[in-house]
Amino acid sequence: MATMTGVICMILVLVTVVVVVVLPAGAATRGGWRWDPLIRSPVDLEDELDEQMGNGTRWAVLVAGSNGYGNYRHQADVCHAYQILKKGGLKDENIVVFMYDDIASSEMNPRPGVIINHPEGEDVYAGVPKDYTGEDVTVDNLFAVLLGDKNAVKGACESGSIFEGILPEDINVYATTASGAEENSYGTYCPGMEPSPPPEYITCLGDLYSVAWMEDSETHNLKKETLDQQFKKVKERTSNYDTYNSGSHVMEYGTKNIKPEKVYLYQGFDPESVNLPANQIRSNKKMNGVDQRDADLIFLWQRYKKSTESKRAEVFKQITETLTHRGHLDSSIDMIGVLLFGPQNGRSILNSARGSGQPLVDDWECLKSTARLFERHCGLLTQYGMKHMRAFANICNNMVEKSAIEEAFIATCSGKNTGPYVSLGAHSV
Repeated sequence: MATMTGVICMILVLVTVVVVVVLPAGAATRGGWRWDPLIRSPVDLEDELDEQMGNGTRWAVLVAGSNGYGNYRHQADVCHAYQILKKGGLKDENIVVFMYDDIASSEMNPRPGVIINHPEGEDVYAGVPKDYTGEDVTVDNLFAVLLGDKNAVKGACESGSIFEGILPEDINVYATTASGAEENSYGTYCPGMEPSPPPEYITCLGDLYSVAWMEDSETHNLKKETLDQQFKKVKERTSNYDTYNSGSHVMEYGTKNIKPEKVYLYQGFDPESVNLPANQIRSNKKMNGVDQRDADLIFLWQRYKKSTESKRAEVFKQITETLTHRGHLDSSIDMIGVLLFGPQNGRSILNSARGSGQPLVDDWECLKSTARLFERHCGLLTQYGMKHMRAFANICNNMVEKSAIEEAFIATCSGKNTGPYVSLGAHSV
């Protein structure tokens, strides 16, 4: 009997991307499915189809796009994801990992060489491949890996806006995101919150959406749980059980008719999970979280509290500079709106959101160049400033001339691109 072969691919950043399994050349089909004259019960047929679909090669690309100990949670998420996929049977050569790799060895890490993703969790760092680390964690290298372009490889939170109005529904790609196009995602397992990390930790251990997805995967039999069931459970937990108190709206895009398929087809199957339930949540206990844009302040505040007297002044200065720069970014964007669109319309135009199904911006090159132009004159956006990408998108959507944009940036920020957030040719985007 002919068998299904193909490739199953997954990107674990904020999304899951799927390339469907294809039939081998010459396989007889009827109505798009391989025809088999034998009569089977629906259960047996479903199991056999699952087995055939699972014969493809699973690939995963895991990306943590940040660095610094204050962003511990991002690399912890990626390392945890690797361990789940590894237990599921994926081979190291089929798991590509992008992470700066500066957390495990950080002098601030209370457990040198160890990374955890849960207050009571085990080490998730051990064995993680170091495919792309440090300065090799770049957008260009990520694209090259996704496209399979070896020659292009160099060297070694409004997540919903990534796919809004962009991802077609007929290319066999299914994606989920941590939040809607107009909201931030949340960090969790943070100091001073419930549940809290071990007392020696001064930073958040994970992201609510990522933790919800991975802990769901570890507590269910993925040969029984469907993508649809998992999506609903992860959505429920990430929303803090429909309260959205320290939670966000998990979104889905793309080819949704694959949702009845079993999760193991994409993540593999851990034999130790065979007796676990198909889809059952362990607890409805709400979890505290922090807006991604404020996680750095939690980190700095914890550093300040635990610093010696001689170090406190330095950390206090960092907190002051962080808050000052935030104020600078917000006030600068407001002024730019006034200069470009007038005092009555500036703020409303910059903050306007397009209707559902429309992309954030029509010209992505304009968006990138406008953000970089802003950083050249006004300083680095930082993670906090990423919330203003919608403002830059709306400037582009209103087709403002580049000369007028730069004039507004210069008038607003002349002489202010100084201090610890000076761009000096560096970019956040």
